[in-house]
Amino acid sequence: MKIAAAQMDIAWHNRRANHAKIRHMAEAAKARGVDLVIFPEMCATGFSMDSHVTAEPLDGPTPTLFRNLARDLHLAVVGGFALDTQGERPRNVSLSVDSQGRDLALYAKIHLIGLLNEDRYYNPGNHTVSFHVAGAEVSCLICYDLRFPEVFRSLAERCSMIVVIASWPSVRQSHWDILLPARAVENQLYVTGVNRVGQGGGHLFTGGSAIIDPAGRVLAHAGNRETLLIAEIDPQQVKEIRSAMPFLKDRRNALFQPGESVSQRMKNTPPP
Repeated sequence: MKIAAAQMDIAWHNRRANHAKIRHMAEAAKARGVDLVIFPEMCATGFSMDSHVTAEPLDGPTPTLFRNLARDLHLAVVGGFALDTQGERPRNVSLSVDSQGRDLALYAKIHLIGLLNEDRYYNPGNHTVSFHVAGAEVSCLICYDLRFPEVFRSLAERCSMIVVIASWPSVRQSHWDILLPARAVENQLYVTGVNRVGQGGGHLFTGGSAIIDPAGRVLAHAGNRETLLIAEIDPQQVKEIRSAMPFLKDRRNALFQPGESVSQRMKNTPPP
């Protein structure tokens, strides 16, 4: 499967300008034979806490654009926007659409970053979701989720690739650069991080979008400029690496189930 990560310079609160750029980058991806194009977190507005600007319904202009692009260009699309939830605080979501313009998956960001007050303006999601595209099982997480390895581990058994769409600020760029390959190595799958560049909301964003293979090798890296990052992924390589280095099977899942704590479990387990 050939994928494209669209590292955008997102115009702050300017849905019209960003939609034009999304269309242009999707058309460029199609011209290069891409099967799946991925856009950053809240790519139509920027990662803003002003939900009066960002929020839109599931049939709103941004998800409708994703569906139309997918259908018109015959390629799958993943991108982020803020979902109006009718009476509750909106959710920061990703929508995945197949090449016929049909919705595949809607994911609401589970981990909201209190440091930036996201949890004051948006409601969190409470479950992961995966979808099948071009022969691969894929899941999309959002930005701050990258700091929580357990959510990746919960997807590892069923996915060949996990996508992370983001507005990851420059001040913590080194963390992004470390955590993307770490998540690929520890879960033995592809990780594609799609960050933005430019300025917005008082933050600087320096990109670093990357496509990383299951052994932690960087297949493509976008640097700090607006660009379309393209690479081929092969789900068969996930199977081969897991067969050659079967680390995941050695995980003691029973020790990490919710409910009883490890200390409680140890007290209740007789000595050998």
